[in-house]
Amino acid sequence: MDVAFLRGINLGKRQMKMAELKSCLEAAGFEAVKTILASGNVRFAHRTPADETKTVLEEAIEKAFGFKVGVVLRSEAEIKDMLAEHPFDRISPEADVTRHVLLFDKALPKGVVIDDRPGHTEILRIDPKEIYIAGYRQPNGRYTEGVEEVLKPLYAKLGKGRSTPCATGTL
Repeated sequence: MDVAFLRGINLGKRQMKMAELKSCLEAAGFEAVKTILASGNVRFAHRTPADETKTVLEEAIEKAFGFKVGVVLRSEAEIKDMLAEHPFDRISPEADVTRHVLLFDKALPKGVVIDDRPGHTEILRIDPKEIYIAGYRQPNGRYTEGVEEVLKPLYAKLGKGRSTPCATGTL
């Protein structure tokens, strides 16, 4: 099993119903397809070689929905390894917080540092292809309002098109 994280869907005109995504992937030959809410995260099995899977997914989605979608892939083993390292352990169990992982399709440059905002948007850990983020509830009730501001320097350093990040839902 693998998991695909789709970049920037269900925002503006880039709408995608998960039932339609499931049908699209099944028509492209993927099996045991399961979508996760309206997040654009989807688990599946496939018979294509791993290095071809991303291309097959992106082409099938563009054909079915009429717009390009960046895809970040992780195998079931990679997801298990990520969770086994307990990336969110330093967050208090009582904290009113959302947990997110920003995933990249290519390794980040070595030595990447991101200044966070303790108690607001905290960068918990930076791995070669993942960044673990905690978004604390703010007085206005929102959790992730400051995430993009915190990540702007990273995006500027990476340059447009360098990597395809994709935030997951709450873990």
